[in-house]
Amino acid sequence: MSKTTLSPIISGTMNWGVWDKNLTTKEMENMIQICIENKITTFDHADIYGSYTTEADFGKAFQASKISREKLQLITKCGIQMIAEKRPENKIKHYEYSKEYIIWSVEESLKKLKTDFIDVFLLHRPSPLMQADEIAEAVEKLKSEGKIIDFGLSNFTSSQTELIRSKTEVSFNQVQFSATHYEAMVDGSLDYMQTHGIRPLSWNPLGTVFREDTKKTRRLKKLLSELVQKYSFGSDTLLLAWILKHPAGVIPIAGTVNIARIQSLMKAAELEMDKEDWFAIWTESMGDDVP
Repeated sequence: MSKTTLSPIISGTMNWGVWDKNLTTKEMENMIQICIENKITTFDHADIYGSYTTEADFGKAFQASKISREKLQLITKCGIQMIAEKRPENKIKHYEYSKEYIIWSVEESLKKLKTDFIDVFLLHRPSPLMQADEIAEAVEKLKSEGKIIDFGLSNFTSSQTELIRSKTEVSFNQVQFSATHYEAMVDGSLDYMQTHGIRPLSWNPLGTVFREDTKKTRRLKKLLSELVQKYSFGSDTLLLAWILKHPAGVIPIAGTVNIARIQSLMKAAELEMDKEDWFAIWTESMGDDVP
């Protein structure tokens, strides 16, 4: 079981830096403050975000904010080797999970994030060449030195998770899960996590509802417009509430930097969605009644 308590909604930093919003240090500092004021105290990172630059940008903002380290939780990931200016040695995108690399990567993240420890450290994507024993050795060393508190995975299947947890404790798995991407709910992934006390984290929790114009998203938007009237909450809040209702205890990672939306996110944790409305959302996503 994890030693770390995360906020009910997590703030995703992937788009804070040069990959999208390109926030200044002052803007990042302000964003951290706004999230914490709205009880979103957990921040999700990965070494690759911003082509290996966003962790350092966040670290500068965090340091400037003078916020106590105890007031927030930091998640980061390693393993993906991108072709990027910061990694000139990479000639092709691949994965790296040697003991030496994992330890080096955590130490790099600690320096960039201006912190002494990572609350939750994840392997970003599974590699066919990963050695479970070697990964476990790195994780146990990092834990014993207090550099990471909890360990987990990201985008790992149940069988891949079983391989790793046969050698070291796995407390989290970050997977794609939303009303439009509900496979983790039906392929056994969330069941497996519940069985073994692994907390699921959901990336892209709003799915494609607001990003694509398809028969599926049109059906969902029509239903959501009706549910907005019923619950007096926005569509994004309803989609997060749909995730939160699942008994696996899934924690959504929201990537918005819109202040009004950040202020409304935690309302999803207070909303108790009727069971039939929950099934209505799933039905409209499938385009058919439940089996």
